[in-house]
Amino acid sequence: MYKNKSSNGSNNICGKKIKELRLQLPEKTSQRKFADMLQIHGLDLDKNAIQRIESGARFVTDIELKIIAQVLHVSCDTLLDVDISYFQ
Repeated sequence: MYKNKSSNGSNNICGKKIKELRLQLPEKTSQRKFADMLQIHGLDLDKNAIQRIESGARFVTDIELKIIAQVLHVSCDTLLDVDISYFQ
């Protein structure tokens, strides 16, 4: 049967990696500043949406994932690279 949530109840598999990479950006990048960076690239997300993505409470569309990866200067694969145990 298809699962749309992980065993820990998360709605996405990229949130933790997004947070990790956001915190590694050269300047201190808050969720609000990150949302502003995404908006410059055409993705209209606010600070609350970023918080929900990073905590796993919000699904992430493929379009959102692509723009987030561009802003973080990584590939989509990098954001989706998780240990298989995440799904068990």
